[in-house]
Amino acid sequence: MRVGLRRRSAIVAVGLLALGGSLAACTSAPEPPKPEAAAAALADGLTSGDLGSVAFDGATPAAAAESVRNAVGGLSSIGRTVTVESVTPKSEDPAQATAKLRWSWDLAGAEGKWTYVTDAKLVRAADQSWHVQWSPTLVEPKLTATERLALDRKQAPRGSILGANGEVLVGLKDVYRVGIDKGRVSAEQAQTSAAALATLMGIDGAAYVKTVAASGAQQFVVAITLRVDDARIAGRTAAVQAIPGGAAMPGQAMLAPTATFARALLGTVGPATAELVTKSAGRIAATDTVGLSGLQLRYDEALSGQPGVVVAAKGTDAGGQPTSRTLFSRPPVPGVNLTTTLDRQAQDAAEATLAGLAGSASLVAIRPSTGEIVAAANSPATNGLPLATTGQAAPGSTFKIVTSLALLRAGLTLDSPLPCTDTISVDGRVFKNYDNYPASGLGDIPMRTALANSCNTAFISQRDTVSQGDLADAAAALGVGVAYDTGYSGFVGSIPRDATQTEHGASMIGQGKVTASALSMAIVMATIVRGSTLLPRLVDRPSVAPSGASANSTAPGTATASAPATAGAGPTGAAAGATASAPAPTAPPAPAKPLTAAEAEALQTMLRGVVTQGSARALIGIADGAKTGTAEFDAAGTTKAHAWMIAFRGDLAVAVYVEEGVSGSKTAGPLVAAFLQGYAG
Repeated sequence: MRVGLRRRSAIVAVGLLALGGSLAACTSAPEPPKPEAAAAALADGLTSGDLGSVAFDGATPAAAAESVRNAVGGLSSIGRTVTVESVTPKSEDPAQATAKLRWSWDLAGAEGKWTYVTDAKLVRAADQSWHVQWSPTLVEPKLTATERLALDRKQAPRGSILGANGEVLVGLKDVYRVGIDKGRVSAEQAQTSAAALATLMGIDGAAYVKTVAASGAQQFVVAITLRVDDARIAGRTAAVQAIPGGAAMPGQAMLAPTATFARALLGTVGPATAELVTKSAGRIAATDTVGLSGLQLRYDEALSGQPGVVVAAKGTDAGGQPTSRTLFSRPPVPGVNLTTTLDRQAQDAAEATLAGLAGSASLVAIRPSTGEIVAAANSPATNGLPLATTGQAAPGSTFKIVTSLALLRAGLTLDSPLPCTDTISVDGRVFKNYDNYPASGLGDIPMRTALANSCNTAFISQRDTVSQGDLADAAAALGVGVAYDTGYSGFVGSIPRDATQTEHGASMIGQGKVTASALSMAIVMATIVRGSTLLPRLVDRPSVAPSGASANSTAPGTATASAPATAGAGPTGAAAGATASAPAPTAPPAPAKPLTAAEAEALQTMLRGVVTQGSARALIGIADGAKTGTAEFDAAGTTKAHAWMIAFRGDLAVAVYVEEGVSGSKTAGPLVAAFLQGYAG
């Protein structure tokens, strides 16, 4: 019995051992990790420059990151993306793999990408983690330890700005860059010479001396760039060179016909600012010459073209001699020309008209048949601001044209009698006519006579006949007070749809919260002459998107509104009450009630009467029709007046605005006459 028991125990033990062996055979070892995760971490690290999460053979993560920074060299500021294209294990040894990495460098926007593939060798270590074998070829397929990437960037030829009939308004002109070459003189002498050169050139000496002192020891510091025929340099290069370190370097620059020609509108070109470089997202380099203001800035991307680039691997050979391999090259693509509607003769005449004024004034002229803006000029006192197209001021009695259209639509005729009284009270506020209003013009007078004489009280008396919304609708029919992107820095008027009784009374005569620019009032006159609402044209927009031209941002050139028929773009183009929900359209929306031919004919008749028998009689024989405007405003307790005159002759409409004047007829009228006599077009 005892023997049998021992035998059965042995059998059970053997069975248990067999069962244990069977169970062990069913439990396999864990699968080793795949190399894909290590390849993805490597790609991310090469993109960001942070390789801290990557295990290397032959280098620490910190040393590998430093080597990558050195190898990237001159491309360190260029955006790059590295992605994993494929990971292939070695067939004869699954502990080794090759990852193909696609590098993509954004050299100049979407069309400037440089792409290529490198191989990364991966090895599975004893702890089952995947390591990357360090090599400079991770950065570029043939890169050696002595080579660094270098970028040579050449800016493309800049496009010109053209005017009417394809005339070049801004193009390459021969110039002298006058300055001090600090490499030829001592630092002390450079400052003495800078003062002497500033005196010779008639520029701010203290500012130039400061600039020279702050510049590099070998730098050529430009004091002024002058056309070769400028009297300050023509025949005087020897005088410049007689100053120690002085030089007049010949070259070319993008210039207009004169230093002042449409400068506020066309803009300027110069060295890129740090702000523009940052905002360009890599398009602009610190060494570029770019548009700094006006159309040159707004359309800089199209005008600049695409820079030429050459990427090379530069290093040394075994003998220590420099080497260079070209890895990528692309020739520059010239910028496209920007076509405008400015007429050289019209602009010259406009600028000559305003040149002698001591105060701020603006003039805009439009060809009604085409909507072309042929001139937009500002007086010297505007200090370079494009106030002809962006200024905002009460239009005064010139706005009575808009009021007249609203009254015609309310059923009045040119001969409907309106009460012209000395004064009129609206909700406690007393309005009166302009000083020296003729007593013979008082009483019940036809609406055409009220416009010709510019009787304020007559129009205010009709405030219950038309609503504030009616005024806004009439303005929209005449092309102003509507929301759209003009394509340049443009303010096309603001006519609120809601107003108190007093504000509505003031709106009837173009005051209160009604504002306009010379541009917007020229549009009104051009629309009436054309006989239908027009789109004022200044630029033929290039296919390349304008730089920073988000319609509802503070980018130049935006005319937007917070509600239909209420425009509100300020001098810098910022929208009043605009939101970023949608861009403004590039043309005015169709007015709810378009101008009819009969309405246009009636308004033309009234405007002719202003010349033949009204406040613009000084334009008889010069203009076919006109309207004067005077808008009083308070300046530190002193009452002053904006002076306006808008007129038409044949296929030409013109508006003149003077910030401070006596009256429209006495101050702005002579300027309109001078322009129309100086420009036959």
